[in-house]
Amino acid sequence: MSMFDRLEEVAIRYDELNELLSDPQVISDTDRFMKLSKEESDLRETVASFRKYQEVKSELEDTEEMLKESLDSEMEELAKEERKSLIQEKESLEEQLKIMLLPKDENDERNVIMEIRGAAGGDEAQLFASDLFDMYQKYADNEGWKTEVLDANSNGIGGYKEITLMITGTNVYSKLKFENGAHRVQRVPQTESQGRIHTSTATVVVMPEAEDVEVDIDENDIRVDIYHASGAGGQHVNKTASAVRLTHEPTGIVVAMQDERSQLKNREKAMKVLRSRIYDKITTEAQAEVDAERKSAVGTGDRSERIRTYNYPQSRVTDHRINLTIQKLDQILSGKLGEIIDALLMWEQSQKMEQLKNEY
Repeated sequence: MSMFDRLEEVAIRYDELNELLSDPQVISDTDRFMKLSKEESDLRETVASFRKYQEVKSELEDTEEMLKESLDSEMEELAKEERKSLIQEKESLEEQLKIMLLPKDENDERNVIMEIRGAAGGDEAQLFASDLFDMYQKYADNEGWKTEVLDANSNGIGGYKEITLMITGTNVYSKLKFENGAHRVQRVPQTESQGRIHTSTATVVVMPEAEDVEVDIDENDIRVDIYHASGAGGQHVNKTASAVRLTHEPTGIVVAMQDERSQLKNREKAMKVLRSRIYDKITTEAQAEVDAERKSAVGTGDRSERIRTYNYPQSRVTDHRINLTIQKLDQILSGKLGEIIDALLMWEQSQKMEQLKNEY
């Protein structure tokens, strides 16, 4: 099937959707109406561009026919200029349509749950985890997103053994999905008396938020443990058993939450994280099968992979997946991640374009 055969199918489906959305039976079914409205909205721009392409193609054919006729020099010159302009517009629309037909990640519009952990490097790795948390929080602020810390396990000197946060807003996952993996830092730790540069790592996991209806969790499959919270909190820590640990028996996924003083709130937050981890496990395994079939992984990559290095002495940030090096460490850490994320989006797009060429 050619690209234009595919576009014809999309246009036919778009017309079908508009008919369905005016059907009283569909209108009365709220869930179906919302689902079809979303599909119509997703196709609208592609169909508009395809119809514009068809108009331009038709105009170009008319101009070509005109040039076959006997024309005076002035009319011929005008027709040639028109042909040149139409060819450029047609080629531009073709490129635009290729991008629009690229397979979309169904999770791109979702909110995310992000987990940041100090990994290799002890206290220094945990301090770096805190730096990453600050970086993502500032980036979220720049994007107009909202952040909420779900749980945090600090080390008492300003670092985090682990911190879990939710980031909500528009198209959050589409931009943060590339952050999955091991982040490496090279710098002189505050505790280093000899001024030697140390290398430490922190890991980042980004999961799309899962809705209740998408992950069917049987309550009988969850083991619930209630215990006393540890860490700051004064007498409350010792007297109130508010911390919650949920274990999903079929998958072995464990979520512990103790940030709230209320056992109920901790359980709600733990369920939110558990649901997203299960959803993430399902979608990641499905994607791995697709990637194995295509023999090329596109997107977030292996989470154990070292994806980025932050070199303090040289004020350098390097993303190893796309061989991008930027001498703007301070800006990156202050939340100005746009340059890196835009480059990763373009990289993902080019990978998908290659796949599309093989399919057509």
